[in-house]
Amino acid sequence: MWQSYLNGLLVALGLIMAIGTQNAFVLAQSLRREHHLPVAALCVVCDALLVAAGVFGLATVLAQNPLLLAIARWGGAAFLLWYGTLALRRAFSKQSLEQGGNLKVRSLRAVMLSALAVTLLNPHVYLDTVLLIGSLGAQQTEPGAYVAGAASASFLWFATLALGAAWLAPWLARPATWRLLDLLVAVMMFSVAYQLIAA
Repeated sequence: MWQSYLNGLLVALGLIMAIGTQNAFVLAQSLRREHHLPVAALCVVCDALLVAAGVFGLATVLAQNPLLLAIARWGGAAFLLWYGTLALRRAFSKQSLEQGGNLKVRSLRAVMLSALAVTLLNPHVYLDTVLLIGSLGAQQTEPGAYVAGAASASFLWFATLALGAAWLAPWLARPATWRLLDLLVAVMMFSVAYQLIAA
């Protein structure tokens, strides 16, 4: 059991820690201290559910249905381009440069819907979390323990990212920092969208 748990923990940590759209979103929310803990919790829950779905059968269904993967790919690319454009506009807006961390705070609902979109409209989450992590988990002697290990990795990573970035926020709350952050988010979104379109 513990071997399966450890396998899930290590595999998930290795994939989750790679900087991606979800991590960039959580980082941005945490530095702004804008509903960052609910966002991190949502990411953990989504990851756990997607890994469990992959381990217990969805990985096989997706691998055998190219239409579903194509829909996820193009829908995800469109969303990433839209979100990257918003970040780019924020980076060059007068409000971003003058107010820095004092930008208008969005509602919890708006932030959580954005977090859901960044998580579920990103095809990489299905390729990495469902197909890769899920298919590896399906081969474990204790698949349930593997899912628990992967969920633990997600919790450790997103809790560290959200709390650590929020702790650093007072030292980073300068207009230039917010501009750079929005530029990095935009570049990340555009690069992932390009990879999806070019694939």
